[in-house]
Amino acid sequence: LIVDSSMVLVMGHKFADLDAVGAAIGVCCAAREKHVKAQIVIDKTECPAMPLIEKLEGEEAFKNLFITERDAMVKADSRTLLVVVDTNRPDQVQSEALLQACNRVAVIDHHRRSASYIEDAVLTFLEPSASSASELMSEILQEIVSKDAISKLEAEAILSGIVLDTKNFTLRTGERTFEAAAFLRRVGADTTVVKRLLQNNMENNVQKYGIMQCAKNYRGIIIAAPEQPQDRIVSAQAADELLNIAGAEASVVIYP
Repeated sequence: LIVDSSMVLVMGHKFADLDAVGAAIGVCCAAREKHVKAQIVIDKTECPAMPLIEKLEGEEAFKNLFITERDAMVKADSRTLLVVVDTNRPDQVQSEALLQACNRVAVIDHHRRSASYIEDAVLTFLEPSASSASELMSEILQEIVSKDAISKLEAEAILSGIVLDTKNFTLRTGERTFEAAAFLRRVGADTTVVKRLLQNNMENNVQKYGIMQCAKNYRGIIIAAPEQPQDRIVSAQAADELLNIAGAEASVVIYP
């Protein structure tokens, strides 16, 4: 599919996280090995993975890797391959207009097929047993590229997606997950760098713990309802942190 394409465009879901960006980086690595230009379509204004994106754009090799939806629409032609990662729902992709404009679409995802999914894809690779889309891309890369073709930074980007979606290898982690992580370590991924990509700044940490301070336990459901508007990403992190409370079966953060 890549070899027969004029170029490859990759996009994940809206509010792209480290797993979506990590998997997209893996697709670009595969395209480069096949001598086909690839770029990632993303909205940088609402993106939890900006620390990774900024790190990549600081390197000359990745300076023009990320493009906007408008630029992607201009570049796309009848031979463009659009690869959607980390989602299979058309209403969740970064650009529905781009999805409708491209005739050749491939889907790589670790979520179960939803009631509304991307139909008529030339390739659909759904593996709900996988921890993350980055894990799937790690497995694909082992089959189609040489170890020397994956740079240290690319390996760290893909590994960060696995670490994020497994909560540091504590959830949805199987034998394949560790094998994928081991492969990325062998090609140069530094776990210290990956850990830094997952860190919050001081302001976000203060905001997160402020949300948690107003939490109440209702029959095993931990509910935090701050009265002031909150950041979407920080709120999700707070809800995730609340699950660590003993006896918590679910957690919810609600805000204006």
